[in-house]
Amino acid sequence: MSVDTPIRRRKLTPLRILLHGFLIAVALIWLFPIAWAVLTSFRSYQYTAANGYVSFGGWTIDNYVTAWDQAEFGKHFLNSVYITVPAVLLTLFLASCVAFVIARFSWKINLLLLGVFTAANLLPQQALLIPLFRLFTEVPLPEFMSDSELLYDSYWGLILINVAFQCGFCVFVLSNYMKALPHDLYEAAMVDGASVWRQYWQITMPLCRPALAALATLEVTWIYNEFFWATVLMRTGDKFPVTSSLNNLRGQFFTDNNLVSAGSVLVAIPTLVIFFMLQRHFVRGLTLGASKG
Repeated sequence: MSVDTPIRRRKLTPLRILLHGFLIAVALIWLFPIAWAVLTSFRSYQYTAANGYVSFGGWTIDNYVTAWDQAEFGKHFLNSVYITVPAVLLTLFLASCVAFVIARFSWKINLLLLGVFTAANLLPQQALLIPLFRLFTEVPLPEFMSDSELLYDSYWGLILINVAFQCGFCVFVLSNYMKALPHDLYEAAMVDGASVWRQYWQITMPLCRPALAALATLEVTWIYNEFFWATVLMRTGDKFPVTSSLNNLRGQFFTDNNLVSAGSVLVAIPTLVIFFMLQRHFVRGLTLGASKG
């Protein structure tokens, strides 16, 4: 005989009402610029210039067509893919290797090793601008890897610089997650004669899938939106990532904010697609360890 258990709801106290009101207000503040940009992107510049932005009307999709053609988004999207995909994969692979060593081997230099990799996130990138620029202009590459035959003005340069600055954060997150994995799994694997590589690839990596998915979502967003190093380490306009193409929408004497808004929405679409595809794993990765004491 089954007995339906009533759903227990928390009482609405003044403190909970205040908390929910605060969270709703913060969410609206964060969403307002995005909603305003989307709304502006569907309005013509002539209408908003005559009636102001605090008005409704002048709806059009011409801004998206013009932005796509004028900024050459198709070509620059491919440039971002050439940079982002290898950089994310290489970052996660190298970070997982270092995290596995830190989490599974009790060496005296483990803490120092973790600190060295994390230090890249603590140092301002602008402080390394001049030495890195001079380094990139002196490191040669074969002609099939770079038109300039240098690390400067090549996709490889941007890939390496992003990997260098993103590895520290990924090592920190993955090492903490790997330390929480049961040691019995590795003891049983060693008894069965599993090598260190097999323990890493066939045991650790499948168990780290939620953490890797969460990190992949963050890394795609950060590397895809990165603009500083592209402007410093690139000189050929056709090689610039998609974030730089927004500059092509600026006029010489005035800027069409409606057109720029449409371009910004187009640039943001790939990161939104990645987030919604990995949303389940991303949320699961963020809540790892939340129920552990």
